[in-house]
Amino acid sequence: MTRTPWVVGVSGASGTPYARAVLTALLDAGESVDLIVSRAARLTILDETGLSFRDAHWSEDLAAWLGREPGDVRYWSAGDLAAGPASGSYPTRGMVVVPASTAGVAGIALGLSKDLLQRAADVTLKERRPLVAVPRETPYTRATLQHLLALHDAGAVVLPASPGFYSAPKSVDQLVDFVAAKILDAIDVPHDLITRWTGELGGAR
Repeated sequence: MTRTPWVVGVSGASGTPYARAVLTALLDAGESVDLIVSRAARLTILDETGLSFRDAHWSEDLAAWLGREPGDVRYWSAGDLAAGPASGSYPTRGMVVVPASTAGVAGIALGLSKDLLQRAADVTLKERRPLVAVPRETPYTRATLQHLLALHDAGAVVLPASPGFYSAPKSVDQLVDFVAAKILDAIDVPHDLITRWTGELGGAR
């Protein structure tokens, strides 16, 4: 059978815990993943976790970041524009960009394809596959708002990293999982990351 992965692009915005939660949940759901980590994202991972992410040692670095063996993950260097996800003939289920930096959002919205992450997102849009962009920035400039609207109009789901509080979260991890859950809902991947709203006040606590 043809392997048909989800592409996960990690760009340089703050918010790498969201990427970690999404990757873990996709693997827990038995999904295949093609991973792209931008050059700027490597610096953010190092800054937020103290862990390096290196092309030559990606498997062991990913295992250290996730706290588990990666499983069905294929890694593509951000500079490899000949990689599988750079072509529409390469089968994927869609793509999540988490977190999505403002520069990444701009590059995707304008079709710049300056690196593999942007090119893979452009391919996802042109092939009419699901694309979820998860910006983690505040406040937004007018230019970024225009770029986000352009992504929406192109068919992407713009899903800001804005956690909800109605389940009375008691940890940062629960806030992260709320956003990861919304991302997985957007791409129709089952999970048990949150207690869902039941229509009753306090029912999700």
